[in-house]
Amino acid sequence: MTLPISDVATLTPALAEAVRKLARLSPDSADTPPLSEQSLLRLEAGPPVRHLVYQQDVLGQDPALLGYAQLDPGEQAHAVELVATDPLVAAELLEAAGRLVDPGRLRLWAHGRNSVAAQAAAQAGWQPVRTLLQMRRPLADLELPETRLPDGVSIRPFQPGADDQAWLEVNARAFASHPEQGRWTQADLADRIAAPWFDPAGFLLAVRDGRLLGYHWTKVHTETSEAMGEVYVLGVDPDAQGLKLGKALLAEGLRHLRERGLGVVLLYVEADNDAARSLYEGIGFTVFARDIQFAAG
Repeated sequence: MTLPISDVATLTPALAEAVRKLARLSPDSADTPPLSEQSLLRLEAGPPVRHLVYQQDVLGQDPALLGYAQLDPGEQAHAVELVATDPLVAAELLEAAGRLVDPGRLRLWAHGRNSVAAQAAAQAGWQPVRTLLQMRRPLADLELPETRLPDGVSIRPFQPGADDQAWLEVNARAFASHPEQGRWTQADLADRIAAPWFDPAGFLLAVRDGRLLGYHWTKVHTETSEAMGEVYVLGVDPDAQGLKLGKALLAEGLRHLRERGLGVVLLYVEADNDAARSLYEGIGFTVFARDIQFAAG
């Protein structure tokens, strides 16, 4: 039987909006969206990103969107994210993705506790290979000591345009081993600067003598069950690791979020990043949800 799945070069604005609506209607979408920020930003992207659309004909109406999968090719593997009305549709999308590329190179992300992607992976016999933790902490009772910076180091807001290239270079070095964050391009940065949530006042840079040493980029979520802040990206140039800027930048970013009147802060961290988990757990962050990446077993 031919499945109602189309390999679309790029989504129309109307179809992209239908995908966003389907994602918003997914279980727990306010706290653990089924599609990552990166996938949502690339809904209307062309090749090499690939789009699989699962639609069902409805008599006298436009086809109903039941599922969507996005394939993002990487050097080592193809990342897949999907959203669907039920696990059966998700399983069919996953099977279709495996016909487009070598299934052994596919890596499926399943976000949150009630993910149909996770159910499809289990049904296909796929195995977890990576876990990303979403951690949270109330801000009201968080004790933030006075920030002490090394001599000559100051913290200032990011300046779009002027700081772009320096930030991209430091970000690439800070996350050289990270499969996603270390690959960010000018286009990735520009997409986020153009986003409604972007606020340069919450994008803090540690600099000395004009050189960028580290940064803490915060974000404010209004689509969650309650407005909350996020430790969006926290990075330090490897050449500046001995200056202990990570804790100072973390504290300054958390202080900024609390001053915005937010009661909760969230962050994402790799489950096997013991150093980062220790830093966050040490100030009271606890695990709220898990995003799991699966590979064919």
